Amino acid sequence: MAKLDDAFLSYACDILADTNAGLSGMKIVEYCNSYAIDYNRKTPYGAYPFDAPNKRTALKENLRVFEAAEQFRIIKELCEIPALCDIEKVKELKIKLFTRYGNLATEKISETELIQKTKHWLSKHPNALKQYESALAKYEGGIFERNTLDDMRLAFELLVKDVLGNNKSLENQIPEIGSVLKTSGASVELRNMVQQVIKYYTDFQNNHVKHNDAVNGNEIEYIIELTSVVMKFLIKITGGSN
Repeated sequence: MAKLDDAFLSYACDILADTNAGLSGMKIVEYCNSYAIDYNRKTPYGAYPFDAPNKRTALKENLRVFEAAEQFRIIKELCEIPALCDIEKVKELKIKLFTRYGNLATEKISETELIQKTKHWLSKHPNALKQYESALAKYEGGIFERNTLDDMRLAFELLVKDVLGNNKSLENQIPEIGSVLKTSGASVELRNMVQQVIKYYTDFQNNHVKHNDAVNGNEIEYIIELTSVVMKFLIKITGGSN
């Protein structure tokens, strides 16, 4: 049965069960019992008070009975508990969890048909593709929300520069995109729609990202999907890939 690295488990438990800021012994038992029921596991410390040397040991020994994907989910969700999620060490733990074991995450937006097709169309635009994949990784990790949108905007901007063969900022590309679409045979309605979508995207970025305003998760997912659709369309209609 595959497991997360033992050293990483120790690191995670040292933070999540920290003497001062971490979970209480009772909460460790409560959460672990809930996951044990979900996955039909039997944990060594299922009642409180327990005879483990300390909270960190109890949490680690309980985590050891789960498979890697289950351990990933448990650590991720413990990092997201309101009492812990704003602690800097917990934030760092979550980043490291996704950096090392992000492949264990479920419900990945990167596995959807839209994203896979967009990555295919971006294959001849490596700089844009690199930023696009960086944005997806950060989004799926639930970290760096502002950086997610910064990377997505940069991916979009790099693609447009490639397609149009210039070095203008995204905000200054709208008229030229319309001209290229017209030359490519796109209808007036479609040209206007694409230009409005791009204007909306740049306005959204300027109003929210540059001013560090809060953006909810649903909006981030929508921007990723919206950007993907427009990028794929621009490449396809201008003959930028096969």
